[in-house]
Parts: sequence; structure tokens; C-alpha cells
Amino acid sequence: MKAYFIGSGIGALAGAAFLIRDGGVAGRDITIFEKQLPFGGSLDGTALPDGSYSLRGGRMLTTDHYECTWDLLSSIPGAGDPSRTIREETIAFNEVHVAHSQARLVDKNRHKVDVSTMGFSMQDRIELVRLTEASEDKLGNSRITDWLSPPFFTTKFWYMWQTTFAFQPWHSAVEFKRYLHRFMSEFPRIETLAGVKRTRFNQYDAIVKPLTNWLQGHGVNLVGGADVTDMAIATEHGKHVVKQLTLDDAGKISTIDVADGDLVFFQNGSMTDATSLGTQDAPPARLTKRDSQGWALWEKIASGRPEFGNPATFNASIPESCWESFTVTCRNSRFFDAMQAFSGNEAGTGGLVTFTDSNWLMSIVLYHQPHFLNQPKDVQVFWGYALHPERIGNFVAKAMSDCGGADILKELCGHLNFDVSVFENAACVPCRLPYITSMFMPRHKSDRPLPVPANSKNLAFVSQFVEIPDDVVFTVEYSVRAAQIAVYQLLGIGRAIPPITRHDKSLRVLIETVEKAFA
Repeated sequence: MKAYFIGSGIGALAGAAFLIRDGGVAGRDITIFEKQLPFGGSLDGTALPDGSYSLRGGRMLTTDHYECTWDLLSSIPGAGDPSRTIREETIAFNEVHVAHSQARLVDKNRHKVDVSTMGFSMQDRIELVRLTEASEDKLGNSRITDWLSPPFFTTKFWYMWQTTFAFQPWHSAVEFKRYLHRFMSEFPRIETLAGVKRTRFNQYDAIVKPLTNWLQGHGVNLVGGADVTDMAIATEHGKHVVKQLTLDDAGKISTIDVADGDLVFFQNGSMTDATSLGTQDAPPARLTKRDSQGWALWEKIASGRPEFGNPATFNASIPESCWESFTVTCRNSRFFDAMQAFSGNEAGTGGLVTFTDSNWLMSIVLYHQPHFLNQPKDVQVFWGYALHPERIGNFVAKAMSDCGGADILKELCGHLNFDVSVFENAACVPCRLPYITSMFMPRHKSDRPLPVPANSKNLAFVSQFVEIPDDVVFTVEYSVRAAQIAVYQLLGIGRAIPPITRHDKSLRVLIETVEKAFA
């Protein structure tokens, strides 16, 4: 049996690992095709030629959730100490660097907002409970704003929940409900982010590199610069069967025959498709799926096959799915010193700091240093993002999407009342992400395929755009769980998949959540 993965995001890497670890498949019989290097998909971390760094995003982890992720990472040696697994390394790191934010929200007066209460009215509480308890069939493809009144979106809870998970008011009510249930244990401590766990380094260095090293050590073929542009799919006895893959390798077109018994795992859609980087002086280019062709294969195979989902639900409205991030490389300690003094948090313990009156709705996070392997000792790196990049700034008279890094740093200094000299010799790399929250778009259940559609014989979907009951997208866990489901189902593996931990059924969590809501 041969196994082919189209795309090399964490779902594909996890799927390959599960094939080897739990399915007994030889690594030499597994091939992963990746159009755009490096391997790892959205979990990237890049050292640029000028000595600065870029991160498109960073995924928060929790040890109270992410069951399939920790199951996987319990088998992979870590980046810093190969004698320990990634899971062991991460837990040990977080025992030393404990998250407890002291400046979660900051207002226009640079005042650290009191977030010990959520700011709910009784109407807010009633509406939130009504949404939380509504069935997904009843919620349908409605938006969050269809269930919650305008005053809710000015509460301290909304500012914190929205920026922690990157929700917008027009996003799916179903996904918002799922988050409320899945992360109910985080509700009582959302103001401190005490449940958040970070990897020792950025997630490319801490997860992707060790995992790809492990896969290569087992003989897996990782093929970079190769774009699978088509699948020949036949229907036999009511089952869809992939018969052939068409490959574009730097303009050289070839085909791969998929034999009987072979498997194909497809990463349909991408939250980081068509992303672009700017510079200190220039904004990122405004790219779309027409430039990247990142959705083309899913659109092609889903045409006439509704069981393969509906990509147009997710990729048709960039204004509703776009935001912009930025990575700052500091070459002196002035900003970190000033920010640590202001927030009361050492770097790596504070989590997100959100500026509530920012027109862009800007947030930043200071990581424990070094954040990259081989990062120089005199360099510090932090990350930020803004949910409204098309709005005019408070201190810079242009939209964030029209700003280079220097303007973004000027805007940030305005919110903190810092002199811009704190960023002397710093480099800020902006990143436009047009489809970054496309998974949150209002949808019908049928718009996402199952990891293994009921009428599929050898094709599985492993991505953020599949349907997994009760779990939540925009997490590493969702891709890993999709991969584990797909591999176990296609291979008939009897080992149990780690169940979703239902903290929303815990009496303690429910009591603490009610107490917090009424504080």
C-alpha cells in the first residue's frame, strides 16, 4: 500500500505519523507533496535574510484539551532535548513559565482595564445562554449577531474572547457555540489566560521540525515544490475511488497512478492561503486565491460531488475572513523592558495584550526568548495582529493594510504612549492573511466533508475544513483529530481515538462559569 498526502500542514504530518505508529505502514511507502515550502503549512516560523523573523500566526495550546495532539506529540522527540518528547518538553517549559496576564485589556488612556468581571447585563447573560443551548440545527448558518444584541459586543468578555480566538461578530453562531462548550473551562480564567500553554520555541521549531525529522527518519518521502493539480476520480459500486494524481513540479507535468489499496489524504483549503509579507517600508500585496490557486483542487473535485463540501462558503468574502499580523524583531531591549514594566508580566507569561480603543483592534504578545532556534542573544521577537486592518489607525492616518512595518510600530507606540525610539533598529514584518478566519464563516453542516466521506473508498480530507462533531476549528487539534480519524477509519485501526474532554459537563466548571458570569 502507498499513501499520498496533498499538502504538508500539521494534519498531513500527523496523518503520516499515525500511519507509521498505529498503522504499521512503512515510511518509504508514504509521500507528502507540498507546493509551497517550508513543510508545515500554517505552523511556520521564518528567519529572513536580513536577520529579522516572521510568523504568520501562533496557535495557543492547552493541556486540558487537545487530546489527539498530545497523543501524537507523546511519541515525537522534542527540539531542545531529544530525550524528552514534545509533550514532556512543553509541559516542563510551562511549569517554569506560568501564564497569568496582568494587562489583558488596555484602554485609550493606557489604563489596564479591570477584567475581574465580564461586564454582562442580564440581557447579555440570557442571550448568551440561549445561544449556548440552541441546537446546531436551530443555529443553522446564522451569525453571532443574529443571537446577541449590540451591547454584548462592548462587554469585556467579548473583547477578551474575540481577540483570544479571533472571532468577528459576523462569524458562525455554530462555531461560537462550539467554542463556548469546548473551552468552557477557560471562561472563568479568560482574563488571565491561565489555561494557555506555549511551546518552548515557535511552533515550527518546536513541533513541525521535530515531527518532520521523525518522519524522515522513518523514510517518509517529503517532496517540496510539487503541486497536485488534479485527481482522476472514478465511481465504482457507489464508491468514489482516486485513480490518478496529476503533479506539477516546477512546470514539469507528470501523473501518478493510484493502485488498488493505495490511499490519498487531501488538505482541502487553507487558512493561510494567498498570504503576503510586507517590509518595514511597504505593505503586503493584496493577493487572493486567483493568485495562489490554493483552493482550485478542492473546487474542482467538489464540483458535482456535494459530499466533498462547498469551498465557496469559506473563500468568497475576503473582507469577512481577513486580518493582518506582524512580527517585530527588536535589536535592543528597550521595548521589552518598557512593556514588561508597564504590564507587570515577564515576557512569556502575559499572553495577549489588547488595545480596546484601537481602530484596528490591535493585540500583541511577548514571547519567552529565544523564540527561534539559533536566535541571537541580543535579539528579541514579538508578534501582534489586528482584526480590522482596513480601518484608519488612531495615530497613523491610513489603513493598516496600507502600512509598512514602521507605521505599524508608530501606531503601537501611540497606544502605549511609548517614544518610537524604543524601536530603534527594529524590523517589523507585516503579513496579510485574506482567508485566516474563513473556517468561521457561517455555513451549513453539508458545506464541510467528513474526514472520510461515506461514499469514499480511498480518499480522505484532513484539514480545518472538515466536519468533526463538537470540536472547534482554528486549532492544531482539529487538523490532528481529522488526520487520526481518517487514518484509523481507512486502515480499520481498532485503537480508540482520544475522546473530546467534555469540560462543559463538569459540575465544577459549570459552577465556576456561572459565578464568573454574575461577578
